[in-house]
Amino acid sequence: MSTLTYSGARVTPTGLLVLPADAPRSLWLGDRRRGLGSSDIPAVMQVSNFRTPLHVYHDKVGDLPVDDGQWSEAAHFGNVLEEPLALDWARRNSTVVSRVGLIANETEPWQQCTLDRLCAECPLDRDRHAQCALEVKTRNAFVAKLWRAGPPDDVLAQVLWQIIVTGLEHIHVVCLIGGQDYRQYTVRRSEHTQLVDYILAEAGTLWQRVQLRQPPPADENQPPDALLELYQRLHPDRDGIVRIDRDGEAQEALSDYLDACADAKAAELAKKAAYARMVAALGPAQMAVLGDKPAYSIEQSTRSTTDVARLAERWPDAYADCVTHTTSDRLSIPQRVRKEHAA
Repeated sequence: MSTLTYSGARVTPTGLLVLPADAPRSLWLGDRRRGLGSSDIPAVMQVSNFRTPLHVYHDKVGDLPVDDGQWSEAAHFGNVLEEPLALDWARRNSTVVSRVGLIANETEPWQQCTLDRLCAECPLDRDRHAQCALEVKTRNAFVAKLWRAGPPDDVLAQVLWQIIVTGLEHIHVVCLIGGQDYRQYTVRRSEHTQLVDYILAEAGTLWQRVQLRQPPPADENQPPDALLELYQRLHPDRDGIVRIDRDGEAQEALSDYLDACADAKAAELAKKAAYARMVAALGPAQMAVLGDKPAYSIEQSTRSTTDVARLAERWPDAYADCVTHTTSDRLSIPQRVRKEHAA
């Protein structure tokens, strides 16, 4: 594991500058693999819906592409709106903010973060000219309730890690929700001392696994969609055979999967049977009323579909321009295995 090289500049009480804000993205992507950054911490703490500790591990040891270039619309507009939102926060709080770059803790260089903005004079303590920082977020309106009492768990973990790295007493958070709902908060280390210790312990354990090349376990508490996405990225071209034990983990997982399929099939049949009874009770009516209130009704809907084969045959240029092909993994279980399990 290569070590970080510092520019020598101290930018926060315990933070040394590794790369300036205008450094080439290729350098930033390379250096961020030499430690844990604040964007890694929600996954480390298992409060992310999209990444797990296993994602972080495989990223840091180089099993995943450095930059796959896949930016979601949410990430794109978050990047676009970061500067105007930071400037608006500074205007509202009568202070000045500036970009910094990649920072590492002076005593634990693997502890890294990239502050969105650094504030030379905190608006909460102008007498001491205290230093602080700003984290900028944009979120859609569907998660507004998560911000009711303060930053949600994933953002809180991220900001507390920035506090750990930089040695700052507190960091401000500004979030624009749904494009027009402005929120601002302050996260103080003194109010989260136990959580800070827990974050340090979990991050330290994972970083030790990275150094020892010992991947963390993937358990049932981690989001399965995220794990499946990771496994597909790790092994896009599968080949060969692996032998499993009759009493091993893979066999147990296969049994659990088949049980869940059977339960889902039974539930779907029960759902359809109940639906048929409800329609039978309607007779020729369109709505059923319980007391003086509607209970259920049959509503017609129209769905447009595309005959892709016909499109490809008659208008091949339009087909090539509009139709995209994606590859995904599909689990295949022989009928013999299903029958043996059901017996």
